[in-house]
Amino acid sequence: MATAPVEDQRRLLEVQALDTKLQQLAHQRRNHPTLATIAELDGRMRDLHGSLVDSRTAVADLEREVTKAEGDVEQVRNRVTRDQQRLDAGALNAKDATAVMSELESLARRQNVLEDAELELMERLEAHQEALAKVEAAHGDLVSAHDKAAAERDAAFAEIDGAARAVTAERASVAEGLDAGLVTLYDRLRSQLGGLGAAALNGNRCEGCRLELNPGDLAAAKNAPPEQVVRCEECGRILVRVTTA
Repeated sequence: MATAPVEDQRRLLEVQALDTKLQQLAHQRRNHPTLATIAELDGRMRDLHGSLVDSRTAVADLEREVTKAEGDVEQVRNRVTRDQQRLDAGALNAKDATAVMSELESLARRQNVLEDAELELMERLEAHQEALAKVEAAHGDLVSAHDKAAAERDAAFAEIDGAARAVTAERASVAEGLDAGLVTLYDRLRSQLGGLGAAALNGNRCEGCRLELNPGDLAAAKNAPPEQVVRCEECGRILVRVTTA
């Protein structure tokens, strides 16, 4: 049977307490509330990203259409100005003057059509710009909330990591010089049993599985030599007798 100095067995409970604390800190880090908040915000930002891209694309397309419409209107206006100047100069014969006047009438109709189209495009552009502004504002709010949550996460992680470093250093100090065989057994059991490899025998109950030992197992545990490493018959953990019978 495995044996280890009584004091080493008792110190093993201190090591276990520190390992449990490290597990708790790791759990806090993995499950910190800010992580859920960040994940939710990430999802909302992804959902909004498509609308943001679509809205920006629509605005850009309409801006190009408005620019083209403005150019078309400007081209007609310039042609009207030139024709009017030719008429006003009085250098045209009757036939040419009639042709220019006919063209001016045609250009006026064309200008009205183009200006109406330009106005419609500008109204559509204004509506899309307003929609884009709302989407960008919503996206900006999400980014701000995400940055805030990330900062809270980083601050919490820094605190948790600092505590973990302190506990790790304390554990190394407490575990220094412990019986090698006892530590090997403890580490193996801890990896197999959810992080709890050793527990105290409190009265007739194992503090690892929280079950009461039957009278026979209890007597065997309490009557075993102090140096003998006793195992709980229920859960298999190292059972540390804080006081000897």
